[in-house]
Amino acid sequence: MNKMCKVRLPLLLSFLTIAFGLSGQDSTKLDLTYLGTAGWEMIEGDLTILVDPYISRIKLGRGPSISPNDTRRPYSRTDYFQSDTALIDSIVSKVDYILVHHSHFDHLSDVPYIARKTGAKVVGSETTTKILALYGIPEEQLYTIKGGEDYQFEEFSVRVIPSLHSALNQKLYFDGRELPADLEAPLTIGDFVEGGSFMYLIRFISHEVLTMGSMNYIEKEIEGLQPDVLLAGVNFSRNEIYKYTERLLKATGYPKIVIPVHWDNFRIPYGFSQERAVEMKINPFVEEVRAASPATKIIVPTHLQTISLKE
Repeated sequence: MNKMCKVRLPLLLSFLTIAFGLSGQDSTKLDLTYLGTAGWEMIEGDLTILVDPYISRIKLGRGPSISPNDTRRPYSRTDYFQSDTALIDSIVSKVDYILVHHSHFDHLSDVPYIARKTGAKVVGSETTTKILALYGIPEEQLYTIKGGEDYQFEEFSVRVIPSLHSALNQKLYFDGRELPADLEAPLTIGDFVEGGSFMYLIRFISHEVLTMGSMNYIEKEIEGLQPDVLLAGVNFSRNEIYKYTERLLKATGYPKIVIPVHWDNFRIPYGFSQERAVEMKINPFVEEVRAASPATKIIVPTHLQTISLKE
Protein backbone atom coordinates (compact mmCIF):
# COMPACT_ATOMS: atom_id res chain seq x y z
CA MET A 1 0.00 0.00 0.00
CA ASN A 2 2.78 2.44 0.90
CA LYS A 3 4.64 1.52 -2.28
CA MET A 4 1.50 2.19 -4.34
CA CYS A 5 1.07 5.62 -2.69
CA LYS A 6 4.68 6.46 -3.53
CA VAL A 7 4.02 5.64 -7.18
CA ARG A 8 0.71 7.45 -7.41
CA LEU A 9 1.75 10.67 -5.65
CA PRO A 10 4.05 11.89 -8.44
CA LEU A 11 1.33 11.04 -10.97
CA LEU A 12 -1.18 13.08 -8.96
CA LEU A 13 1.20 16.02 -8.70
CA SER A 14 1.85 15.82 -12.43
CA PHE A 15 -1.88 15.89 -13.13
CA LEU A 16 -2.39 18.90 -10.88
CA THR A 17 0.51 20.66 -12.56
CA ILE A 18 -1.00 20.21 -16.02
CA ALA A 19 -4.61 20.84 -15.02
CA PHE A 20 -4.10 23.87 -12.83
CA GLY A 21 -0.82 25.35 -13.99
CA LEU A 22 0.87 24.79 -10.65
CA SER A 23 4.35 24.07 -12.00
CA GLY A 24 7.33 26.35 -11.97
CA GLN A 25 8.14 29.47 -10.06
CA ASP A 26 5.72 31.75 -11.92
CA SER A 27 2.60 29.87 -10.78
CA THR A 28 3.27 30.74 -7.14
CA LYS A 29 4.52 34.27 -7.75
CA LEU A 30 2.54 37.44 -8.26
CA ASP A 31 4.35 40.40 -9.82
CA LEU A 32 2.88 43.83 -9.08
CA THR A 33 4.23 46.82 -11.01
CA TYR A 34 3.11 50.27 -9.91
CA LEU A 35 1.97 52.46 -12.82
CA GLY A 36 1.27 55.49 -10.63
CA THR A 37 -2.01 56.97 -9.34
CA ALA A 38 -4.20 53.88 -8.70
CA GLY A 39 -2.65 51.97 -11.59
CA TRP A 40 -1.09 48.50 -11.52
CA GLU A 41 0.13 45.75 -13.76
CA MET A 42 -0.43 42.34 -12.13
CA ILE A 43 1.15 39.23 -13.61
CA GLU A 44 0.75 35.65 -12.41
CA GLY A 45 1.95 32.98 -14.80
CA ASP A 46 0.52 33.78 -18.24
CA LEU A 47 -2.18 36.09 -16.85
CA THR A 48 -1.79 39.87 -17.06
CA ILE A 49 -4.30 42.23 -15.45
CA LEU A 50 -4.12 46.01 -15.49
CA VAL A 51 -5.95 48.10 -12.90
CA ASP A 52 -6.63 51.78 -13.70
CA PRO A 53 -3.68 52.05 -16.10
CA TYR A 54 -3.15 55.82 -16.34
CA ILE A 55 0.30 56.18 -17.88
CA SER A 56 0.23 59.46 -19.85
CA ARG A 57 0.41 61.59 -16.68
CA ILE A 58 -0.44 64.78 -18.55
CA LYS A 59 0.59 68.22 -17.29
CA LEU A 60 -2.78 69.39 -15.99
CA GLY A 61 -3.45 72.84 -14.55
CA ARG A 62 -1.08 75.18 -12.75
CA GLY A 63 0.24 75.71 -9.24
CA PRO A 64 2.58 73.86 -6.85
CA SER A 65 1.67 70.43 -8.26
CA ILE A 66 3.31 71.35 -11.58
CA SER A 67 7.09 71.10 -11.71
CA PRO A 68 8.94 74.01 -13.36
CA ASN A 69 11.16 71.38 -14.98
CA ASP A 70 8.22 69.85 -16.84
CA THR A 71 8.44 71.34 -20.34
CA ARG A 72 5.50 69.42 -21.82
CA ARG A 73 2.42 71.21 -23.13
CA PRO A 74 -0.08 72.13 -20.39
CA TYR A 75 -3.68 70.88 -20.42
CA SER A 76 -6.89 72.32 -19.02
CA ARG A 77 -10.04 70.32 -18.30
CA THR A 78 -11.66 71.69 -21.47
CA ASP A 79 -8.88 70.28 -23.66
CA TYR A 80 -9.29 67.00 -25.50
CA PHE A 81 -7.34 64.23 -23.82
CA GLN A 82 -4.50 62.68 -25.82
CA SER A 83 -2.74 59.51 -24.68
CA ASP A 84 1.03 59.39 -24.78
CA THR A 85 0.99 56.35 -27.05
CA ALA A 86 4.78 56.08 -27.32
CA LEU A 87 5.14 55.93 -23.56
CA ILE A 88 2.30 53.43 -23.24
CA ASP A 89 3.84 51.23 -25.94
CA SER A 90 7.14 51.21 -24.05
CA ILE A 91 5.42 49.90 -20.91
CA VAL A 92 2.39 47.86 -21.98
CA SER A 93 2.42 44.85 -24.29
CA LYS A 94 0.25 41.83 -23.49
CA VAL A 95 -2.89 42.47 -21.42
CA ASP A 96 -5.75 40.05 -20.76
CA TYR A 97 -8.05 42.10 -18.53
CA ILE A 98 -8.38 45.70 -17.38
CA LEU A 99 -10.28 46.59 -14.20
CA VAL A 100 -11.46 50.20 -13.83
CA HIS A 101 -12.43 51.61 -10.41
CA HIS A 102 -14.24 54.67 -11.76
CA SER A 103 -14.28 56.81 -14.88
CA HIS A 104 -12.27 59.94 -14.05
CA PHE A 105 -9.50 60.69 -16.56
CA ASP A 106 -6.71 59.63 -14.17
CA HIS A 107 -8.20 56.13 -14.14
CA LEU A 108 -9.83 55.61 -17.55
CA SER A 109 -8.39 57.94 -20.18
CA ASP A 110 -5.57 55.64 -21.36
CA VAL A 111 -7.80 52.54 -21.35
CA PRO A 112 -9.31 53.08 -24.83
CA TYR A 113 -5.89 53.02 -26.45
CA ILE A 114 -4.68 50.05 -24.38
CA ALA A 115 -7.88 48.06 -24.97
CA ARG A 116 -7.67 48.67 -28.71
CA LYS A 117 -3.95 47.87 -28.81
CA THR A 118 -4.15 44.62 -26.82
CA GLY A 119 -7.73 43.39 -27.22
CA ALA A 120 -8.02 43.21 -23.42
CA LYS A 121 -11.39 42.62 -21.78
CA VAL A 122 -12.45 45.61 -19.66
CA VAL A 123 -14.52 45.46 -16.45
CA GLY A 124 -16.12 48.73 -15.36
CA SER A 125 -19.24 50.73 -14.68
CA GLU A 126 -21.87 51.60 -17.26
CA THR A 127 -20.18 54.98 -17.63
CA THR A 128 -16.83 53.30 -18.23
CA THR A 129 -18.13 50.93 -20.89
CA LYS A 130 -20.15 53.69 -22.60
CA ILE A 131 -17.01 55.80 -22.89
CA LEU A 132 -15.07 52.87 -24.28
CA ALA A 133 -17.83 52.20 -26.80
CA LEU A 134 -17.54 55.84 -27.94
CA TYR A 135 -13.88 55.10 -28.68
CA GLY A 136 -14.84 52.08 -30.78
CA ILE A 137 -14.05 49.29 -28.32
CA PRO A 138 -16.31 46.39 -29.36
CA GLU A 139 -19.04 45.08 -27.09
CA GLU A 140 -17.42 41.66 -26.72
CA GLN A 141 -14.50 43.27 -24.86
CA LEU A 142 -16.71 45.07 -22.31
CA TYR A 143 -18.15 43.81 -19.01
CA THR A 144 -20.56 46.33 -17.46
CA ILE A 145 -20.91 46.04 -13.67
CA LYS A 146 -23.17 47.54 -11.03
CA GLY A 147 -21.45 46.23 -7.89
CA GLY A 148 -21.94 42.93 -6.09
CA GLU A 149 -20.90 40.71 -8.97
CA ASP A 150 -18.50 37.86 -8.27
CA TYR A 151 -17.11 36.64 -11.57
CA GLN A 152 -15.11 33.50 -12.28
CA PHE A 153 -12.76 33.83 -15.23
CA GLU A 154 -10.46 31.13 -16.54
CA GLU A 155 -7.36 32.04 -14.52
CA PHE A 156 -8.72 34.20 -11.71
CA SER A 157 -11.90 35.42 -10.05
CA VAL A 158 -12.96 38.93 -9.07
CA ARG A 159 -15.53 40.22 -6.63
CA VAL A 160 -16.90 43.66 -7.48
CA ILE A 161 -17.36 45.71 -4.32
CA PRO A 162 -19.56 48.84 -4.25
CA SER A 163 -17.55 51.80 -2.99
CA LEU A 164 -17.39 55.60 -2.73
CA HIS A 165 -15.22 58.22 -4.29
CA SER A 166 -12.85 60.26 -2.13
CA ALA A 167 -14.46 63.08 -0.13
CA LEU A 168 -12.76 65.94 -1.98
CA ASN A 169 -12.97 69.68 -1.33
CA GLN A 170 -13.49 69.31 2.43
CA LYS A 171 -16.31 66.80 1.87
CA LEU A 172 -18.10 69.05 -0.66
CA TYR A 173 -17.33 66.69 -3.56
CA PHE A 174 -20.27 65.36 -5.52
CA ASP A 175 -20.34 64.25 -9.14
CA GLY A 176 -23.79 63.14 -10.25
CA ARG A 177 -23.22 64.00 -13.91
CA GLU A 178 -24.17 61.59 -16.67
CA LEU A 179 -22.67 61.30 -20.11
CA PRO A 180 -24.59 63.45 -22.61
CA ALA A 181 -26.46 61.37 -25.18
CA ASP A 182 -24.80 63.22 -28.06
CA LEU A 183 -21.24 62.93 -26.70
CA GLU A 184 -18.63 61.83 -29.22
CA ALA A 185 -15.01 60.80 -28.95
CA PRO A 186 -12.48 62.17 -28.38
CA LEU A 187 -13.47 63.37 -24.92
CA THR A 188 -12.22 66.40 -23.08
CA ILE A 189 -10.56 65.80 -19.74
CA GLY A 190 -13.68 67.14 -18.00
CA ASP A 191 -15.91 64.70 -19.90
CA PHE A 192 -14.50 61.79 -17.88
CA VAL A 193 -17.11 61.80 -15.10
CA GLU A 194 -16.90 59.50 -12.09
CA GLY A 195 -19.88 57.31 -12.98
CA GLY A 196 -19.84 55.28 -9.75
CA SER A 197 -16.93 53.77 -7.78
CA PHE A 198 -15.87 50.22 -7.02
CA MET A 199 -13.20 48.18 -5.28
CA TYR A 200 -12.05 44.78 -6.52
CA LEU A 201 -11.13 41.61 -4.65
CA ILE A 202 -8.93 39.76 -7.15
CA ARG A 203 -8.33 36.09 -6.34
CA PHE A 204 -5.16 34.81 -7.98
CA ILE A 205 -3.79 31.29 -7.46
CA SER A 206 -1.19 32.59 -5.03
CA HIS A 207 -2.76 35.69 -3.44
CA GLU A 208 -5.96 37.63 -2.81
CA VAL A 209 -5.56 41.32 -3.59
CA LEU A 210 -8.06 44.00 -2.55
CA THR A 211 -7.76 47.13 -4.67
CA MET A 212 -8.88 50.69 -4.02
CA GLY A 213 -9.23 53.52 -6.54
CA SER A 214 -9.81 56.34 -4.09
CA MET A 215 -9.61 57.30 -0.44
CA ASN A 216 -13.00 56.03 0.66
CA TYR A 217 -14.94 52.81 1.14
CA ILE A 218 -18.23 51.39 2.42
CA GLU A 219 -17.32 49.60 5.62
CA LYS A 220 -20.11 47.01 5.52
CA GLU A 221 -19.12 46.02 1.98
CA ILE A 222 -15.57 45.09 2.97
CA GLU A 223 -16.21 43.62 6.44
CA GLY A 224 -15.14 39.99 6.61
CA LEU A 225 -12.86 40.14 3.60
CA GLN A 226 -9.42 38.75 4.32
CA PRO A 227 -7.08 39.73 1.50
CA ASP A 228 -3.42 39.08 2.13
CA VAL A 229 -2.59 42.16 0.03
CA LEU A 230 -4.40 45.50 0.38
CA LEU A 231 -3.73 48.29 -2.13
CA ALA A 232 -4.88 51.15 0.09
CA GLY A 233 -5.81 54.59 -1.19
CA VAL A 234 -3.53 57.13 0.48
CA ASN A 235 -3.99 60.83 -0.14
CA PHE A 236 -4.97 63.88 1.88
CA SER A 237 -8.69 63.21 1.38
CA ARG A 238 -8.46 60.14 3.63
CA ASN A 239 -8.32 62.63 6.50
CA GLU A 240 -11.94 63.54 5.73
CA ILE A 241 -13.02 60.02 6.73
CA TYR A 242 -13.56 58.94 10.34
CA LYS A 243 -10.68 56.72 11.54
CA TYR A 244 -9.94 55.87 7.91
CA THR A 245 -6.90 53.62 8.35
CA GLU A 246 -7.94 51.95 11.60
CA ARG A 247 -11.40 50.99 10.30
CA LEU A 248 -10.06 49.92 6.90
CA LEU A 249 -7.52 47.53 8.39
CA LYS A 250 -9.93 46.09 10.94
CA ALA A 251 -12.67 45.49 8.35
CA THR A 252 -10.25 43.66 6.04
CA GLY A 253 -8.81 41.40 8.73
CA TYR A 254 -5.49 43.23 9.17
CA PRO A 255 -3.90 42.19 5.86
CA LYS A 256 -0.42 40.69 5.81
CA ILE A 257 0.76 43.29 3.27
CA VAL A 258 -0.41 46.86 2.68
CA ILE A 259 0.77 48.83 -0.34
CA PRO A 260 -0.25 52.52 -0.57
CA VAL A 261 -1.68 53.81 -3.86
CA HIS A 262 -2.97 57.08 -5.31
CA TRP A 263 -0.49 59.08 -3.22
CA ASP A 264 1.77 60.31 -5.99
CA ASN A 265 1.64 63.60 -7.89
CA PHE A 266 0.23 62.29 -11.18
CA ARG A 267 0.60 65.65 -12.96
CA ILE A 268 4.35 65.17 -13.39
CA PRO A 269 6.16 62.53 -15.47
CA TYR A 270 7.76 59.32 -14.30
CA GLY A 271 11.22 59.97 -12.96
CA PHE A 272 10.39 63.30 -11.32
CA SER A 273 10.80 63.52 -7.57
CA GLN A 274 7.91 62.32 -5.40
CA GLU A 275 9.74 63.23 -2.19
CA ARG A 276 7.12 65.73 -1.06
CA ALA A 277 4.30 63.24 -1.62
CA VAL A 278 6.16 60.61 0.40
CA GLU A 279 6.79 63.05 3.24
CA MET A 280 3.29 64.50 3.36
CA LYS A 281 1.17 61.42 2.57
CA ILE A 282 3.08 58.15 2.87
CA ASN A 283 4.93 58.75 6.13
CA PRO A 284 1.80 59.65 8.18
CA PHE A 285 -0.07 56.68 6.69
CA VAL A 286 2.77 54.31 7.60
CA GLU A 287 2.54 55.47 11.22
CA GLU A 288 -1.23 54.91 11.17
CA VAL A 289 -0.80 51.35 9.89
CA ARG A 290 1.89 50.56 12.46
CA ALA A 291 -0.35 51.79 15.26
CA ALA A 292 -3.39 49.81 14.07
CA SER A 293 -1.69 46.63 12.84
CA PRO A 294 1.94 46.20 13.97
CA ALA A 295 2.30 42.85 12.21
CA THR A 296 1.35 44.24 8.80
CA LYS A 297 4.18 44.69 6.30
CA ILE A 298 4.08 48.02 4.45
CA ILE A 299 5.62 48.20 0.99
CA VAL A 300 5.97 51.65 -0.55
CA PRO A 301 5.94 51.24 -4.34
CA THR A 302 8.14 53.03 -6.85
CA HIS A 303 6.91 53.90 -10.32
CA LEU A 304 7.45 51.10 -12.86
CA GLN A 305 9.31 48.88 -10.40
CA THR A 306 8.04 45.38 -9.77
CA ILE A 307 7.14 43.93 -6.38
CA SER A 308 7.37 40.12 -6.49
CA LEU A 309 5.23 38.31 -3.94
CA LYS A 310 5.83 34.63 -3.31
CA GLU A 311 3.05 32.35 -2.09
